[in-house]
This record gives sequence, C-alpha cells and structure tokens, in this order.
Amino acid sequence: MSEIETATFAGGCFWCMVRPFDEFPGIKKVLSGYTGGFVTNPTYEQVKAQRTGHTEAVKIWFDPAVVSYEQLVDLYWQQTDPTDDAGQFQDRGSNYRPVIFVNSLAQAQTAMASRAALQEREQFDQPIVTKIQVAQPFFPAEERHQQFYKKNPERFAAEEAGGREDFVKSHWQKG
Repeated sequence: MSEIETATFAGGCFWCMVRPFDEFPGIKKVLSGYTGGFVTNPTYEQVKAQRTGHTEAVKIWFDPAVVSYEQLVDLYWQQTDPTDDAGQFQDRGSNYRPVIFVNSLAQAQTAMASRAALQEREQFDQPIVTKIQVAQPFFPAEERHQQFYKKNPERFAAEEAGGREDFVKSHWQKG
C-alpha cells in the first residue's frame, strides 16, 4: 500500500474548489481551510475581511499510486484563471488569490514545470501569475464550509455561475 500524500491549492472560493478534486480517482479527503497568512486559527469572517493574510484553500489527501501530483496540478489549473492574481472570478481580494502551496522539492519542481508549460502553450493572452509557495500551516474552515457543494447545492450552483463555470468551459473544455 502506498503512502498517502497531501496537496494544497488556493483558487478562489474554497466552496468551488472541493468538488473537482473530491470526485477525482485516488483522492481520499478534501478539506476546506485557510493558509498563507499570519493569524492562528482564523475564522471565515476574519479571512473574508482580509485581516489575516490567509487565502481560502483546499488540502487534499491523495494516493500517489492512483493519482500523481502532476495530475492534481493539471486539474487545479482547470479550475482557475491563472492570469488573475487579484482574486478569482466574482471573488476579489487577496483572500482569493491563486496559489499552489508545495510541501516538498518534488512538488515544487512539478508545479514550476507545469506553470512554465502552461505559459509556453500561450493558451491565455496574459501571463500566468499563479504563485508557487512553500506550504504553511493549514487551518480547517468551520464545519459549515466543508463539502459545501453537497450541503448547499443551490448556493453552490450560484457561486459556480459567477464566472468560474463559463471560464472553465471557454478555456479548458474543447468541443
């Protein structure tokens, strides 16, 4: 049996970042939370008010024998606008900035190579600005934010319709 690994991604509202990973083979758990800031155990209200330095993120536990970190990074790109460092879609502010948080040299190398390849494809008119940073302490979000897409499907659909869904369709889905 392989060792379970973790990946941490920030790509705007964490409500919208859970489902794509949660439904992917090899994923054991996806947790919404906060990372990248300077406040211990922040609340949603503090992070939303941009008083903590944190960004909303998801921490993913995965089986590398089933899914590679590279596959997760590829899936991450397809959930975000990698050219927008001021937020994602209708969610604006530093608490929604896109970041790949790496917890090993191998993850850093994979993420950097993936970002460079994305830039080289010239799929976007603007430069790729998603940051790659060393993982910092991750603080789980309040229970009401966990698995939000299952608990609040109508609100989740409204959030997806705030620009993310159309962006993904126009930039990532061919056909």
